[in-house]
Amino acid sequence: MKTNHSLLALVASFSIFPCAAAQSADTELEEVVVSALRDDATTSRPASIAVLDELAIRDVAVTHFEDLTYQVPNLNWAGGVSRPRYFQIRGIGERSQYEGAPNPSVGFIIDDMDFSAIGGIATMFDTQQVEVLRGPQGTRYGANALAGLIYVKYKDPSSAPEFNVTATAGSDNLRSVGAVASGAVNDSLALRAVVQTQSADGFRDNVFLRRSDTNGRDELSARLKARYTPNNIWQADLTLLHANLDNGYDAFAVDNSFTTQSDRPGRDSQRTDGLSLRATGDITPAFSLISITSATRSDIVFSFDADWGNAAFWDPVVYDFFSATRRDRQNLGQELRLVSIDDTGSRVSWVAGVSANELTESNETTDDGNFEGDTFVSGIAREYEALSVALFGDLDIALNDDWTLGMGLRLERRDADYRDTAGDRFNADEDNVGGQVSLSYAPTDELSAYARIARGYKAGGFNLGLPAEADNDTLLFEGEFVLNYELGATLVWLDQRVRLNATAFWMQRDDQQVQSSTQLDPNNPATFVFFTDNVGAGTNAGAEFELEVAALDNLNVYANVGLLHTEIDGRDQAHAPRYSYALGGRYAIDEHWFVRADVTGKDDFFFSDSHDQRSRAYTLVNLRAGYESEQWSVSAWARNVFDEEYAVRGFFFGNEPARDFAPTLYTRLGDPRQVGVSLTYRMGRDTQ
Repeated sequence: MKTNHSLLALVASFSIFPCAAAQSADTELEEVVVSALRDDATTSRPASIAVLDELAIRDVAVTHFEDLTYQVPNLNWAGGVSRPRYFQIRGIGERSQYEGAPNPSVGFIIDDMDFSAIGGIATMFDTQQVEVLRGPQGTRYGANALAGLIYVKYKDPSSAPEFNVTATAGSDNLRSVGAVASGAVNDSLALRAVVQTQSADGFRDNVFLRRSDTNGRDELSARLKARYTPNNIWQADLTLLHANLDNGYDAFAVDNSFTTQSDRPGRDSQRTDGLSLRATGDITPAFSLISITSATRSDIVFSFDADWGNAAFWDPVVYDFFSATRRDRQNLGQELRLVSIDDTGSRVSWVAGVSANELTESNETTDDGNFEGDTFVSGIAREYEALSVALFGDLDIALNDDWTLGMGLRLERRDADYRDTAGDRFNADEDNVGGQVSLSYAPTDELSAYARIARGYKAGGFNLGLPAEADNDTLLFEGEFVLNYELGATLVWLDQRVRLNATAFWMQRDDQQVQSSTQLDPNNPATFVFFTDNVGAGTNAGAEFELEVAALDNLNVYANVGLLHTEIDGRDQAHAPRYSYALGGRYAIDEHWFVRADVTGKDDFFFSDSHDQRSRAYTLVNLRAGYESEQWSVSAWARNVFDEEYAVRGFFFGNEPARDFAPTLYTRLGDPRQVGVSLTYRMGRDTQ
């Protein structure tokens, strides 16, 4: 029945928002600029890039980046934590490894600070833009990404005085309040201060503890941004960030429902402080310098009730397990880029840079358990260090007015060390080479196309989370390489009212890193562990389509579709749905009232490369309607309107003594229906 409702809503969305592009309209779609690259328009870069602007973020994201992921074709995430940390782009990316992947396949950058594999702090309040760059990256900036990069750009200080406050209330006891103050201190300095707090119960009912908040969220984020412009040559942007996510973790139930039985619910908390300093200056009339300095520190706790039950629930068997991991992660980065200035009339544009990044992490895991009187307490502490130094460059040569040849190269040296209290000690030194060659064709402002071949890499590493019983061959894994072949085109027509981005890709993966899992002791769920291993070759192929239509002056519609085919050992790769889509639009009833509908969906997918258990395909419907004026805005919204049941993570192992610990599929469900109201009051206007 729920599926029928979803299909009905899909049809209704196109009935409400007809694609009347042939009608006369003065509305034009805005050019999109990509901050993660070189402040280039998406139409000018040979890459598959999805950009979510301020309006889309405000309409779609209630509180967190999690809400936006469904809008991006071929972007998926694994829900083994309270907030998404592990992402897959085109089917490539980590899915678990609670201690954090030492070298993630998907980069996650927030205002030039690297939060790859710990990006759960990405709340969306006061966000300017989110960019998802698909495919190997790394020849135009310091960060390396095998599968792609997610870049979150928060708003910069405004020159005019600005103040706004936003409050949201909704079901699941959702409460959120955020405030922004911005403006110029003098002619050369402007500041922007942002603070937000939000909380919710977490959609779980713990019947044993008689609580509804054991999976709850209690999140605080604060930012201070300063822009200093001493003259017309130099500009410095400083960002200070503080985030404190004190979330509970009680997401799994033996019967795969929203009703839990845990007697010792866990935590998924992250306290992070970070800063970034970006200085930009025109050194000569031909090129400018960009210096990016970043530093972050995160204290993270992840704990869970490993048996998901209590004494009465498991009676007459005595069965009780708990696991907790505490982490301290520090990241220091420095990047220098020289960037050509394009208004010199030259047919050559270029980027050349060097970057250094030092990551250090220490973590400590403690497990305790009791099975039929056999009790234990065990622990292990680990330390990990990695220093990466890279040289990178990108060159574009305009062969004539229509054709451009692009070339890029990245050389990286990575030194890594690992040691733990079990006596294991390893070091790994790697030299890697990546690059790209592209050919672009842009005969008019309305048409551009490109062909691109890129080589990406991901260094090898250590499986930090394994217990002392694991052998040395399991602790280590080798690097992975990918060749990405890509064809893309952007078409704009009907007086800038229709834009289509289309990309086809084929990726060949060598020494593919896959995440496997095993349960070392069938009577102890705390010994269910994840580890990364290398297999042979794999392929990832597909396409992305993103269509925007300013159908009328008061109507915008869109359709984003991702197609994906993956293969490893004769079957699909895990967390790689064969299709994903987002359809919908925004209709302005008059200058104040609006309504918006979004329909998103994914195909089924394997939960893991270690077993054959699959999710189910699903469709979600979100609605928003409201009133906007220069000073006030209020909206009512509903997410997952038809209360679709869907899984975002699945494990296959034994956790029930009454069934002799027979391997069983256990799933974490995505959020059910939620409704709420948001109110914003503004003073001043953003003129940045």
